[in-house]
Amino acid sequence: MSFAEFSRTVTKRVLAVETPEGAGALVRRSIGSMTLRNLTPFLLLDHFHVKEGAGFPDHPHRGQATVTYMLEGSSKHEDSAGHKGTIVPGGVQWMCAGKGIIHAEMPVHAKGSPDPRGLQLWVDLPKQFKMVDPSYQELSPEEIPVAYPQGPDGPTRVKVISGKSHNVESPVRPLGGCWFFHISFNGEGEFFQVLPSGWTAFLYSWKGSVRVGSDTAAIPAFHTAILSADPEQTGVTISGSENTELVLIAGEPLEQAVFQYGPFVMTSREEIQKTLIDYQTGRNGFEKAHTWKSEIAQK
Repeated sequence: MSFAEFSRTVTKRVLAVETPEGAGALVRRSIGSMTLRNLTPFLLLDHFHVKEGAGFPDHPHRGQATVTYMLEGSSKHEDSAGHKGTIVPGGVQWMCAGKGIIHAEMPVHAKGSPDPRGLQLWVDLPKQFKMVDPSYQELSPEEIPVAYPQGPDGPTRVKVISGKSHNVESPVRPLGGCWFFHISFNGEGEFFQVLPSGWTAFLYSWKGSVRVGSDTAAIPAFHTAILSADPEQTGVTISGSENTELVLIAGEPLEQAVFQYGPFVMTSREEIQKTLIDYQTGRNGFEKAHTWKSEIAQK
């Protein structure tokens, strides 16, 4: 049975061009760039490459969740709430910044190991969760469940980082609706992924090419493709060739304004001004803003 008639379609595609970011890192940014803004609830998507001597030293966040998913190499993290660890290839950290946190993300460069590469997604928090205490969920590769749409011997594998796919559900429980899948093809294949009605959805590939629905035009690597949100389109049909790798991400749209000042994301100009004062004076979530220093960024 073909699900093409029920499939979402591509409404826009954006090439993620590699640009410098942080302390010597390189990122391919699509969401959050000048060509792709206002994709609620998503604020930013970076495909990062961190060379030796580069990284993302101590910096603050408020009002969003950051999702870091490693594709190659490893990255250490440390934050002012006392969390620390290492994200290895295939592992994920889902951090809810809430009312305020300071953290650092620094690469691990071991002899013979590849440079760290991965994806970082920023998800806007619903207004009622903007000022919750910060928290995070971290899963090793072994803890992320896997779905096989055509069976274990089929061409497609879906790592369920959050959400549900083919009766497999992730243990990650984000504040606000967000589904995140890493899809791999080990051969030519096609499958249908159900998505919540009306949710914003997109896909991004870094290996191979992808086709959506009945569209015969392939989406090349390093492109973010925004999908339609027709309520009658119950999901998306994705076709890929051998060695194709992509993420499919969907989130519940938020009916709220976005006021962003760097790593601070609130719903009004007044809230941003208050955030800046809180950060400068070390209050309301930023008590350690001027006293905490990560160990990993000092090395």
